[in-house]
Amino acid sequence: MIGLPWIYLSLLTIGYGLALTYGHLGWLAGISVALLLTAGFAVRQQQVRIGHYLGHGLFIFMALALALHWLPGFYNGRGINPQRFTDDAVTFALYLNLDKPLIGFWLLLVCPWIVGRRSLRLGVYATALSLSLGAVLALGGALLLGVIIWAPKWPDQAWLWLLNNLLLVTLVEEALFRGYIQGGLTRCFKNLPYGENLALLLASLLFGLAHVGAGWQWVLLASLAGVSYGLAYRFGGLGAAIATHFGLNLLHFGLFTYPMLAS
Repeated sequence: MIGLPWIYLSLLTIGYGLALTYGHLGWLAGISVALLLTAGFAVRQQQVRIGHYLGHGLFIFMALALALHWLPGFYNGRGINPQRFTDDAVTFALYLNLDKPLIGFWLLLVCPWIVGRRSLRLGVYATALSLSLGAVLALGGALLLGVIIWAPKWPDQAWLWLLNNLLLVTLVEEALFRGYIQGGLTRCFKNLPYGENLALLLASLLFGLAHVGAGWQWVLLASLAGVSYGLAYRFGGLGAAIATHFGLNLLHFGLFTYPMLAS
């Protein structure tokens, strides 16, 4: 039997307990938590195989619903009011989402294999190389497509952006797309020729498609960035993928138009 990760459980309990106390979480959010618990128990049990698959199906539905903010009871406060970080950028606003992090916590609690543990040295090397590749492919591609330009800046709200992007965005997205999807597909394709490569490319494409609302350019750029995150995960584990994703986002935020040029 796998021991419970008490650190994750403690952080989850404290964080959401505070959110409930200060009115940022309603009781209807308990429905989402109950459904995730149901999915978790179904996945962790080994006796009924169909229940295992149904649990994964329920989680995938919940992950989509939480990511798109469809579910009630979560009052996501605004951390940064709508504004332009540079005169030629589109308006940006930041919300401190309380629903989306449940995806990451579920994965860390129920599917600890997504971490893909590697040595610290290998993780550092994988991060450095993958971040360099991602900067060339994604940021270089964005410059060529004309969606961003060179625009160094460090606004007053940067520290809030940093914390939000690391804890509520990057960690969750990498746990889902690299750990769960790429890692899960790698398991499924382990007997196929080039199975790991196929898993990496499919996860990258799905990550790109998740950005379809921003236009075809961002689907392409996010897919290219996803390749670099996937390589970081494959050779350095989940920590390297998170560091690569966060590093690329930080380069974009601090050195280029953010989030993109106004049309």
